[in-house]
Amino acid sequence: MAVKPIRLFGDPVLRTPAEPVKDFDKELRQLVKDLTETMVDAPGAGLAAPQLGVGLRVFTYYVDDRLGHLVNPSLDLSEEQQDGEEGCLSLPGLSFPTPRAYRAVAKGFNMHGEPITVEGTELLARCVQHETDHLDGILFIDRMDPEQRKLAMKAIREAEWFGEPAPVVRDSPHRTFGRAI
Repeated sequence: MAVKPIRLFGDPVLRTPAEPVKDFDKELRQLVKDLTETMVDAPGAGLAAPQLGVGLRVFTYYVDDRLGHLVNPSLDLSEEQQDGEEGCLSLPGLSFPTPRAYRAVAKGFNMHGEPITVEGTELLARCVQHETDHLDGILFIDRMDPEQRKLAMKAIREAEWFGEPAPVVRDSPHRTFGRAI
């Protein structure tokens, strides 16, 4: 099993924009497998490569029995908005009301370099936006209004996991910015 430790709020990798995937190779396929197995084990609706400490533009999702992944995504969002609770595996146990576009069309590639499109509304749209934000170094709390964000930051500081060191990962085949981590 390839379940990996998930990086928590405060880890700088979560605030660093990820690099586009250039090589659709065996290492990328292993990363997608690791992301999928870690996400399902957590369990979560989505997981982005930076959450495993890998600075590449890749995420997985599992929403409404749809399991998939997207490499180098770009988004087209509806003007219609939705409000709803949102959580994150990097902020375990916490969720907060977060505005998002109601509909999202995400275009990118699968792990073999073939073009794919993921279209969805409600939870799938929220998930695709959330995971793409991770690839841009943005956390969902950044999307909240200032009052809600202030309450969220208080809850984060009070969480038992807050301030935990990042996991040490050795002998990982995944590359981040050209280095093995």
